[in-house]
Amino acid sequence: MIQKHHDGIPVHNLQDSSLAPESCWVLTDGKAGDETQCVGVAEALGTQYEIRRVAPRPPFSWAMPWGPVDPRESDRRPGSPIAPPFPDIVIASGRRAVPYLRRVKKASRGRTFTVFLKDPRTGPKTADLIWAPDHDGLRGANVLVTPTAPHRFSRRVLAELRDRPHPDIDALSRPRVAVLIGGDSRHHTFTQGDIERLAAGLARLADDDGASLMITASRRTPEPLRRRLEHLAASRGCLLWDGSGQNPLPAYLAKADAIVATADSTNMIGEAAATGKPVHVFTPRGHHPKIDRFLGTLTSIGVIHPFPGPLKNTTYEPLDSTPMIAGEILKRFARHRAG
Repeated sequence: MIQKHHDGIPVHNLQDSSLAPESCWVLTDGKAGDETQCVGVAEALGTQYEIRRVAPRPPFSWAMPWGPVDPRESDRRPGSPIAPPFPDIVIASGRRAVPYLRRVKKASRGRTFTVFLKDPRTGPKTADLIWAPDHDGLRGANVLVTPTAPHRFSRRVLAELRDRPHPDIDALSRPRVAVLIGGDSRHHTFTQGDIERLAAGLARLADDDGASLMITASRRTPEPLRRRLEHLAASRGCLLWDGSGQNPLPAYLAKADAIVATADSTNMIGEAAATGKPVHVFTPRGHHPKIDRFLGTLTSIGVIHPFPGPLKNTTYEPLDSTPMIAGEILKRFARHRAG
C-alpha cells in the first residue's frame, strides 16, 4: 500500500540544498503506533513522504526480523511496497519492516539513508540511524536515545489547536483534565479492583476539584471499564469520545490544564508529556522493567505524578523528541551524501 503526503515544516535549513532530502518513505506493517511515530518524524523533516505498508505471509513473517522479505513483496515484483525508485530516506518501525529496510539499503546500493525507530532486535547495524527510548537500553554510535518517543503533537500543532474554537471543549469549566485510557496489554491487566479505583479517582476529580473531564478510550479498553467511563460521563457531564468521527485527543491535549493517563502505554504518556502540563499516571495490575524505568525517569524530572492523587498545577519544559530525531537524521543524511 502506498500513500503520498507532504506535511510539516523543515526543522533545519541545510546550507547546501543539494544535501537536503527530497523524498522519504514511512515503512511499517501498518500498526498504528509504529506508523504514527514514523509519520511524526517524517513530517518534522519537512519533505515529501509516502506511506508504504508491508504485509508478509507466513512462514516469512514468522522469521522476522531476522529472515528475508516475502518474495511476493520483493522490490523486483510489480506492486511491491518497496518498488523503486528508492527514496532519499526510509523511516521504518516494527519487526516485520526490518528485512524490507535492509533490502532497500542493498537494492539502492547504499544510497538510501535508513532510519529505524525502536530496537530492531537485530543490532545497531540494522540501519544508518536508530532511535531508541532510554528505557530500552540499546546503545551504539548510530543510536540516538531520548526519554520519550516521537509523535505528531509538535508545539506548533498544539498551539494551533489551543487557539482553534472547539465549542464542546471551550464550554467546559476549568480545570480541564484530559483522561487517556489504554487497556489490557502483555504487561498490564485492568482488574475489577483497578476499574473501581480508577473510576473513583476520576469521580473525585470531578466532584472535589471541580474538574471537567475529557475522556478517550482505546481499542484495548476492556468492556467493564468502558461501561464505567460511560456512566461517569453521563453522571458528571464529562466529554467521552465514543470512537466515531475524528479522534479529539489532539484537541483534548492542547486545551487541557492537566492530564490523567494509564501506565500501560509509554507512547500515550510521552504524547501527554509534550504538552508541558502535569501528567497523572494510573497503574493497573502488572509491570515491566522497561516501563518501570520509563516512569521512574519522568517522575525524577517532575513530569508525572501518581493517580489517584492530588491534582497538580506545576508545569515543565515540554518533552518532544521528534524535532531532535529529525534534526539528527538531516545532519547524518547530509554527511552520508557528502561522503
